[in-house]
Amino acid sequence: MTENGRIVVGMSGGVDSTVAAYLLKQQGYDIVGVFMKNWEEEDESGACTAAEDFADVRSVSDAMGIPYYSVNFAQEYRDRVFSYFLDEYRRGRTPNPDVLCNCEIKFRAFLDFAMKTGADALATGHYARLRKSEGEVWLLRAADAAKDQTYFLAGLTAEQLRKATFPIGDLEKGEVRRIALEQGFANARKKDSTGVCFIGERNFKKFLMQYLPAQPGDIVTEKGKVIGRHDGLMYYTLGQRRGLGIGGQQEGTGESFFVIGKDLSRNLLIVQQGEHEELFSLSLDAEKLSFIAGAAPKESFRCTAKFRYRQPDRPVTVHMDGEGAHIVFAGPERAVTPGQWVVLYQDEVCLGGGPIDRTEPMKKITV
Repeated sequence: MTENGRIVVGMSGGVDSTVAAYLLKQQGYDIVGVFMKNWEEEDESGACTAAEDFADVRSVSDAMGIPYYSVNFAQEYRDRVFSYFLDEYRRGRTPNPDVLCNCEIKFRAFLDFAMKTGADALATGHYARLRKSEGEVWLLRAADAAKDQTYFLAGLTAEQLRKATFPIGDLEKGEVRRIALEQGFANARKKDSTGVCFIGERNFKKFLMQYLPAQPGDIVTEKGKVIGRHDGLMYYTLGQRRGLGIGGQQEGTGESFFVIGKDLSRNLLIVQQGEHEELFSLSLDAEKLSFIAGAAPKESFRCTAKFRYRQPDRPVTVHMDGEGAHIVFAGPERAVTPGQWVVLYQDEVCLGGGPIDRTEPMKKITV
């Protein structure tokens, strides 16, 4: 082992984790690359994307001269993440499995594995930063605001983060690409992965149909008029405009239709022309918030929040109630969606977050 210690790097086959490993090796650490296989199935073309990604891990690890391994957490993923994902859709919610994957797989099952191998830390290619001082740790936004991934790390604990490191958190994405190109890594121009962590870029509706039986029903306006049919409530989310199949209506304002609600008991998808009060909410309830520091800063406090990943921070006031909280918005917020995570920030520090359970609509829907 080198003087600096050993670090296990979670390598996905992408450019970010590759450069993370490279930077740590340059700093003198003893690096071991480990590829996690979390999903067993082939994609729609019949290709095993995990095999392709591991081939990239093999290529760049050989180029760097570091050992590499593959570990299979597919069972843990199904038990801890995928089952939750399906349960949330059954409840008519829109979950964010990427957050849970970090909490339960990457920084629990995988972190435990890394520590058992004798590693001093686990590194990943996340765009985030850490500040550590006298046993305390803070999760900070990445230097590249457009790539910041603290939203997906908000469920982690200080204990998990003390054993973590994010080598590319201080870099812009363009710089990461430049380093990979300069080193001649085979994946230097590889496209960033998108979509849900285990589904990738395949057709989401088609994928979900394999696991949850579709229950078609009526699409109705906020006034209760039937104007079409939906394929199953689980395939739609609040604020959705595309893919409703109800374009070309001859009456009304001529504006686009938006999903404003779901009635699970009657299997109704509720839509409205234009974006009006029914699509906006004034506050939310989260029954279980987790804070990286272990507790909320105060019983009531002001901060900013994100209600989805690709969203600017919004000012809020948080009122704690045991493990949960009532979070009041500074103004009406559009399409805040149960199942998604609300993530809290104080300037550059990510405080933590939790799943959204309920919202207070600006105007109640009565169909």
